[in-house]
Amino acid sequence: MKVLFAAAEVAPFSKVGGLADVMGSLPKYIEKKAEIAIFTPLHGSIDKEKFGIKEYPDSEMWITFGHQGHKFKLHYCKLPDTKINVFFIENDWYFGCFKEVYPKYLDTRYEHERYVAFSLAVLEYAKALNFKADIVHVNDWHTAMIPMFIEANYKYDNFWNHAKTVFQIHNLAYQGIWHEDILDFANMRKDIVFNEWGLEHYGMVNWVKGAINYSDAILVVSPKYAQEILTPEFGEGMDYTLRMNQHKIHGILNGIDYSVFDPKKDKALVKNYDARSIKRKQENKKAVCEHFGLEYNPERPLIALISRLVDQKGIDLIRAEQYELMNMPADFVFLGSGAKAYEDLFIWLSNSTPNIRAEIGYNANLANLMYAGSDMFLMPSRFEPCGLSQLIAMRYGSLPVVRATGGLDDTVTGTPKEVANGFKFWRYNGWDMKEALYYAIGVYKNDPKGFEHMQKNAMTTDFSWKVSAEKYMDLYHELLK
Repeated sequence: MKVLFAAAEVAPFSKVGGLADVMGSLPKYIEKKAEIAIFTPLHGSIDKEKFGIKEYPDSEMWITFGHQGHKFKLHYCKLPDTKINVFFIENDWYFGCFKEVYPKYLDTRYEHERYVAFSLAVLEYAKALNFKADIVHVNDWHTAMIPMFIEANYKYDNFWNHAKTVFQIHNLAYQGIWHEDILDFANMRKDIVFNEWGLEHYGMVNWVKGAINYSDAILVVSPKYAQEILTPEFGEGMDYTLRMNQHKIHGILNGIDYSVFDPKKDKALVKNYDARSIKRKQENKKAVCEHFGLEYNPERPLIALISRLVDQKGIDLIRAEQYELMNMPADFVFLGSGAKAYEDLFIWLSNSTPNIRAEIGYNANLANLMYAGSDMFLMPSRFEPCGLSQLIAMRYGSLPVVRATGGLDDTVTGTPKEVANGFKFWRYNGWDMKEALYYAIGVYKNDPKGFEHMQKNAMTTDFSWKVSAEKYMDLYHELLK
């Protein structure tokens, strides 16, 4: 079996969110069962020298779209610790000129052009390499046009007409919406795709809708989210289309790479530990407190938040309960970036309160130290397709305090205490978040043995890719029957 993955970001080469982690980890666990090729743009932020990325011989290719020819080149290297080829598509006009994966303040039309260009180049370079994929696995709106290209432009192409397409939704909130003139730019047949059972949505092009309708299978990153997106509350205006395609939807929980996230070996920690030596966590707690300028106090729990600062992540609940947090018998450390209003809020809290500290931006080593040094991990998301942060936190023995939605509800067990690995609240409001925090703090202070037992539960729960990868392979085989 040959499997082609196409994605806007792939860890460790380019990473913004969970998509990169999935694309950097999942292929490792199916490598022995399938021949794999991964395609991603050669973003200007990718360090070619660091990763040993080389130009593929005689790879220059001209592809015509938007009424003119566009020049591409192909680069490649191996995914670390594997024999899997990762192919990077070079185009200076669309990707090489930026030092970010998703540049801010980009013209929306141009953003669509970038991924139309990438998707066409993926299909053409796969042909040039003679990588005749049985499964074409595409991710989010950036590559959602590939199933439509195969259906409309490559329908009678013997190289592609046997391939089965899998469309994976990592976050339904981003759908790739633009005016129908983008189809002229893409050389895509309007008479085939621009209709209500294709990619037309309220008179606009919606790439995600098209992929939902045209792909052979739809994957979402947790079983609970697979149910939630069928409702108006979580369906982001796509719930009707998803209900019409419900027979194609599969919810498979994401995993994390335990070779990367391992408190026993992680070099970012000041003291390594495992479930049998959990007392050593305290040395990392001291280091986190020292970094953020907090007084270390083993009697007070340290609660961490590492997140994009956007509404989806529940930051508005923190804003609503900011004065309550100031008076809790706990310390808080926040790391992240996003909406300026939330960045300003965190800076103000950090400068004006004795128990809250924040750092704007992202630092991978600091993040891992915070996972290891914190007693609890706050994740009050409005919605969460899967969530990786709570899985990493549990691996490091930091008990998640989460809103029971999507993958958070699938992975965190709140009661009874004998099997619990975290704390949950259900209604999306500041009061319920506050009460969940007070309950977690109470367990920490009044039942230290029970709290430690929960930490060991969290650290020993298996959220590795091994289990999830088997389900991916089962789906691929089912499609090829």
